Amino acid sequence: MELTTRRYMLAPPKYKTVCSYAIGWLTCLAWIATVATETLFAGTMIQGAMIIDNPDYAGPKWQGTLLTWVVILGCIFINVLIPQWLPRFEVFILVFHIAGFFAILVTLLVMTPSLGTNASVWLTVLNEGGWPTQGISFCVGFLGNVATFVGADASVHMAEEVANAALNIPRAILGAMLINGAVGFAMLVTVLYCLGDIETVLGTATGFPFIQVFADSVPNLAGATVMVAVVLTLTWACAIGITTTASRMTWSFARDKGLPFSNFIGHVNSRNAIPVNAVLVVTGIAALLTLIYIGSSTAFNDVISLTITGFYGSYFLPAAFLLYRRIKGEVLPHGTAVEHPPTDHTRTSPPPPEVPGDLKVDRKYNSPPSLRAGEVEVANARLIWGPWHVPGILGIANNVYACCYMIFVIFWSVWPPATPVTVSTMNYSVVVTGGVLILSTIWYFIRGKREYKGPLIDEDVAAIMRIGSVS
Repeated sequence: MELTTRRYMLAPPKYKTVCSYAIGWLTCLAWIATVATETLFAGTMIQGAMIIDNPDYAGPKWQGTLLTWVVILGCIFINVLIPQWLPRFEVFILVFHIAGFFAILVTLLVMTPSLGTNASVWLTVLNEGGWPTQGISFCVGFLGNVATFVGADASVHMAEEVANAALNIPRAILGAMLINGAVGFAMLVTVLYCLGDIETVLGTATGFPFIQVFADSVPNLAGATVMVAVVLTLTWACAIGITTTASRMTWSFARDKGLPFSNFIGHVNSRNAIPVNAVLVVTGIAALLTLIYIGSSTAFNDVISLTITGFYGSYFLPAAFLLYRRIKGEVLPHGTAVEHPPTDHTRTSPPPPEVPGDLKVDRKYNSPPSLRAGEVEVANARLIWGPWHVPGILGIANNVYACCYMIFVIFWSVWPPATPVTVSTMNYSVVVTGGVLILSTIWYFIRGKREYKGPLIDEDVAAIMRIGSVS
């Protein structure tokens, strides 16, 4: 909801509702596709480990999908039955992540029989897609790197459950990008030095080149399997976190009446304050998407491109409107005190009693009205810089770069991975994204236009907005 709320506040008044509605659909679509992608990575990674341990195992795709469903069940178990363990679980994964990184990096550098040359790592370029120029090959292949950075806004969608979100969420995003960026780059360079025969690695039966690198570098099969298990554990943990974020995003958009069956999806379990239905809907759709993999792995790769199209589409519009507001000088300095009158839709009844857990639950979430006790619509509040922003011309330059970069990414995300392009190798992500937008538009005119009034916020948040703390 945080992203759609900011989008709503930044957009011109005439287009606020319809733009936040489109962003809500794009973001929900992207997060659900990411759940499918990450869980399939984990499921097929299990298959990859089985293949290096048993070369006679063929690894049929239907078994990969079944293993993916096992991963999805694990995500559901932690998110629904033991959600109170999530904070401690995340701390453990952080420590395990850093420890596993050093363990694998050192093992590869020590155990690899023959490291590659500096020229092979830093001066060698490949064009495996058959593109006419190396530049086009780079742009198409660039999406692999882009995909690793999508979903950096995960913590944004947990803003209602984070103390001092205006400061802590930007810190979390920046910290995660810096730490994981440094760790990822170091591991990338290490793997390239330990690559060995590139044809063998790219043609591996495991489906994952890094697994083949582990198997070739470590003569002990058990050691290579343990290294794969470390990566698998981190991937599975990532899928659990993605499921949490995707369910919260879907729940909040359903709470705002932006989705079909909003009353069902927007329901919050009164016992543990968890949007159980949203978790089940998100994982259920993701499980159905993984069926595509059985028919065609190339078609499923379009799902990965779909996450890029959805995420970067939802990022671009807020960034573009923020740039417009910056240039027009419509954002007031941080700390400016401006009294915003309450909207006509403000409920004067007292807020609902709190339910123990990680969500503030309105007891009337399942009621038909679009506004419930303790909630208001987002007003046309004056925009005021929060405590975390890039000021002046540097901020404008940052926004210009962000908009240009996102247009670049979206453009190349719909390109096929290789030439010649056939029906089976075509990238259909633009068709799927367009289809979802068409369906969302149809739903908007059928029912959403009557029910969806824009993102809703709690009265305590509205009070903060009225005293000028909108970031």
